[in-house]
Amino acid sequence: MQDVVEVHREPRSVEEIRRDFPILSRQVHGKPLVYLDSAASSQKPLAVIEAMNAYYRSSHANVHRGVYEISEEATEALERARTKVARFINARQSKQIIFTRNTTESINLVAYSWGWANIKAGDLIVLTTMEHHSNLVPWQLLAQRSGARLEFVPLTPEGLLQLDVYARLLEQEPKLVAFTQMSNVLGTINPVKEMVAQAHAAGAVVLVDAAQSAPHLPLDVQELDADFVCFSGHKMLGPTGIGVLYGKRELLEAMPPFLGGGDMIRSVSLRSSTWNDLPWKFEAGTPAIAEAVGLGAAVDYLSALGMDWVRQHERSITAYALERLQTVPQLRIYGPVAEEQRGGVVSFSLADIHPHDLASILDQEFGVAIRAGHHCAQPLMEHLGLVATARASFYVYTLPEEIDVLVQGLRRALEIFQV
Repeated sequence: MQDVVEVHREPRSVEEIRRDFPILSRQVHGKPLVYLDSAASSQKPLAVIEAMNAYYRSSHANVHRGVYEISEEATEALERARTKVARFINARQSKQIIFTRNTTESINLVAYSWGWANIKAGDLIVLTTMEHHSNLVPWQLLAQRSGARLEFVPLTPEGLLQLDVYARLLEQEPKLVAFTQMSNVLGTINPVKEMVAQAHAAGAVVLVDAAQSAPHLPLDVQELDADFVCFSGHKMLGPTGIGVLYGKRELLEAMPPFLGGGDMIRSVSLRSSTWNDLPWKFEAGTPAIAEAVGLGAAVDYLSALGMDWVRQHERSITAYALERLQTVPQLRIYGPVAEEQRGGVVSFSLADIHPHDLASILDQEFGVAIRAGHHCAQPLMEHLGLVATARASFYVYTLPEEIDVLVQGLRRALEIFQV
């Protein structure tokens, strides 16, 4: 099966890029779709759709088991995708790339496998107030079962981590530190490299939630030096149902399996089993083969654009959004003021209009899709003194004109609610 890869020698315009995304040409409620919810899930380019279609049309079979031609092709396609992901994040070896369903499963894998083997009663786990539930709940469950304790790095009023508190918590010699590289609510980009180095100096193992950063920022796991890095395919132009756990090899080798069943075993008897090599030790059962192929195509697409270009485009569109949103009366923006400290996410509230009402008006009258709610970050909402916010988020296909439509919709909402 041939890879479906977009190769572009010169920087492309956003208008040209948009033509690669079929869904962006549709209408909703009679209006052109303005998709501003990429932090929840990105749209998919033709390169990804066609790669998965080609796999199903010509090479679908189960992997690692068949000696016939299309099974060998399917196995090659899966493992080629793994290699692409490894190169994309600059992992030393493809065997350090474990395919999971999503970021959530990747974090749970570490919590159950590494956590159960290493976290004991009285051990300290350090998290932050800005974490997504996926980087809170697994550690809460581990702490409840092991007797470990949790402590949290608080936030400044601007939405940055209080790094002086972080340093004091590290003096207590935590076993594990886990934090997001980029907040899905505030857009805050944390100083990961420095935080990882500090945690290692304190003797801690470090997990980085890169669900929001891997799609938007250049990611070099060797440079960051984190022990575990987790992210999802569907937020980075890939399909749903495929995620990635990167881990340092010595840690992965020492960890017990997460799930038991086919493909993660070397041998099985009625009363005992031995385990397969990495990465298959953690990939029980038939994997998401087509989804891995799609993720590989997404990585090709992003690599062709260049992650430096992706970051620069989002900085530009975010700066424009912040400027335009500040012209809307009674609108409050949450998160860092400086554009270099935030990614392509802007959370806001408008007067006393509930975010769900706001999102409904934007959708029905203007075709604008934004997220409204607590964004799976209820402790952060509590910190902000809110129940919910509205959130607009951007990606490689976002145009300034779409921000203008958003602003027009927000002004219309003020008229409707007469505030």
